[in-house]
Amino acid sequence: MKPTCILIGAPIDTGQKREGCLMGPAAYRVAGLARSLEDLGHPVIDKGDVALPSLAPADCANPAVHHLAETIGWTTALAETSETAMAEGMPIFLGGDHSLSLGSVAGAAAYAKKVDRPLFVLWLDAHSDYHTPLTTQSGNLHGTPVAYIAGRDGFDAFPPFPAPVPAERICLYGIRSVDRAEHAGLLDTDMTVCDMRVLDERGIVAPLREFLDKVRSQNGLLHVSLDVDFLDPDIAPAVGTTVPGGTTFREAHLVMEHLHESGLVTSLDLVELNPFLDERGRTAKLMVELVGSLMGRKVFDRPTRSFG
Repeated sequence: MKPTCILIGAPIDTGQKREGCLMGPAAYRVAGLARSLEDLGHPVIDKGDVALPSLAPADCANPAVHHLAETIGWTTALAETSETAMAEGMPIFLGGDHSLSLGSVAGAAAYAKKVDRPLFVLWLDAHSDYHTPLTTQSGNLHGTPVAYIAGRDGFDAFPPFPAPVPAERICLYGIRSVDRAEHAGLLDTDMTVCDMRVLDERGIVAPLREFLDKVRSQNGLLHVSLDVDFLDPDIAPAVGTTVPGGTTFREAHLVMEHLHESGLVTSLDLVELNPFLDERGRTAKLMVELVGSLMGRKVFDRPTRSFG
């Protein structure tokens, strides 16, 4: 049986400073995400948007950090929602900026711990997001989820991560913009780093297949976090953090098709879509198409695309 897809909106705009990501969940719904999944034979449950709970005061030694209390609130709410949804099917988080992954992956980790299976994380992004609240210079907490997931120090204000994911079970794939502090931290880890040079030299498939083989060999659960800026801005302009040289239309679909064929993906983030920056829904439609490939649509049955 095909897994039930559980859509969870995360209208978060506070992990960075450019307004518009809070409209992301609505854009995915308007672009036909649920209908696309149903056409592929997946039962779909749309749980609506998660609400921000009452906020407690929060402090950080780094004065650049902003919206800390809100980010902690979203993290708590999404972690609870994620853990519950993992037991019901395959949660798909509709973002919202990438700070939503602080909560979505925390919930997936709690569920993995409960069922005694290792959690792996595939981070499809232009950025490594390996800052902590203490190292970020921008103060944008959407640049911290991987550090939180990996159990890095500096998150004292946040709920303790349920079961930090060992670095060797995290793959950063497609990155091409890494700050000096992040780079220094990554050098001390065993994280799989597939930057765009690696993908240019080795091809899109080989490094991905190696990571998926690792997940399979350990009977792991696989959380995939797909940032719009994983894609080249020429095909996906609706993101506030564009970095040239991203994956092409065909490369991105190839990644999704291999993920589908692996049968390993158990949860998914769709993040950093800013509809205010889009061109007639172009990026939202492309992201919906990519989810379709991840969930089973083949290249030969993909409809002719139209932005009209």
